[in-house]
Amino acid sequence: MSGLVRTFLLVFIVAFGLMYAVAALNSSEGYSGGNTLTIYNWGDYIDPELIEQFEKESGIKVIYQTFDSNEAMMTKIKQGGTTFDVAVPSEYAISKMKEDDLLLKIDHAKLPNLKHIDPDFMNLSFDPDNAYSVPYFWGTVGIIYNPKMVGDLTFDSWEDLWDESLRNNIFLLDGAREVMGMGLNSLGYSLNDTNEEHLQEALAKLSELTPNVKAIVGDEIKMLIANEEAAAGLVWSGDASEIMDENEDLDYVVPQEGSNLWFDNMVIPKTASNLEGAHAFINFMLDPEVAAQNTEYVGYSTPNKEALALLPEDISGDERFYPDKELTDRLEVYDNLGPRMLSHYNELFLEFKMHRK
Repeated sequence: MSGLVRTFLLVFIVAFGLMYAVAALNSSEGYSGGNTLTIYNWGDYIDPELIEQFEKESGIKVIYQTFDSNEAMMTKIKQGGTTFDVAVPSEYAISKMKEDDLLLKIDHAKLPNLKHIDPDFMNLSFDPDNAYSVPYFWGTVGIIYNPKMVGDLTFDSWEDLWDESLRNNIFLLDGAREVMGMGLNSLGYSLNDTNEEHLQEALAKLSELTPNVKAIVGDEIKMLIANEEAAAGLVWSGDASEIMDENEDLDYVVPQEGSNLWFDNMVIPKTASNLEGAHAFINFMLDPEVAAQNTEYVGYSTPNKEALALLPEDISGDERFYPDKELTDRLEVYDNLGPRMLSHYNELFLEFKMHRK
C-alpha cells in the first residue's frame, strides 16, 4: 500500500506542478483567468485585425472558436464545459436559447454604442427590447448566378432553378431551413409552414430539382461558384457579396415569391465567466468605425446606421444587399419551430439529400 500511496502522491505533485506552470506562463503573458474572453462565432465572420485591436485596447486575451450551424452551437452551450462569454446565434436560435434558459440578460447601461444601431433592427419579435441580444449582421437568402451561363434566366422566380437547361449546374448550401424554405416558397407557402401536406409537397418539388443539383455544400460554395463550377447557387447574401468580389460577372437576386430575412445577434451565454469583458467586446463591435471595417471584411449587411454612413457608396447603395422596404416586406424571419418540428425539417432535408444518390 505504501508504494501505491507514494505513486499517487508523485502523480499529484506532478499534476499540480504542471497546473502551476501553465498558470505562471499565462500570468507572465499578462493573461490570467480574469482577463480572457471566449467568443463563439460563425467561421470567417469577423475581421481578425479587430480581435487584435480589442486585445490591445482592453488588455483582454480573446479565445476565438467557431461553429457551422446554430444547432451545433446550441448543443455545445447546453452541454456546458466551455465558458463561452459571447456567442453569435441567429434569430430563431436566440428564441430557443431563451426558452432553454441558456442566456444572460444584457446590461444596456454598459453598451453606450448601442445608440448607433438602426431602430428598425431593435425590439424584434425574437427578443423584445433586446433584453438578451444585440444586432451584429443581417441579410437574405437568394440566388447567385452567372448571366453568361444561364441564357435568358433572371431568377426573379424560384421556378427558374427548375429549368431543364440547368441540369447538373446548381449548388445548394447545406442547410435544412434554407433548402426546405426554398421549396415551400416556390409553392407559395411560408418558409415556417408546419402543415404536413405542404411539407410533403415541398419535398416532392425539391426531388424534381435533383437533376439540376450538382452538389450540396458548405463554405466551399463560395470558391466553387466564383470559379464558375456551376451556373447558379442558393446562398446567403453575405456569401454572395464575397463571391461577387472574386468574380464580377456574377449577380445576386431574391426571388419575388419571398425568402428568408435573417438576423445574427451577439448574446452572452449563461456559461459566461467574464461579464465585464463580454459587455466591453460587444460595445467595441458596436463602434461605428469598427462596425464599418468589419462590414467591409465580412460582406454582410450592417444594422449600424452610423457605420453604414462610413461605407463606400458601392456597398451602402447596393440594393441587392440593402434592399428597400418593398422587398423586405415580402421576406420572413425563421420562427422557432420547436424541437419536434425542427427535427422533422432535418429529416425531410436528409431524405432529399439521400434521394439525390
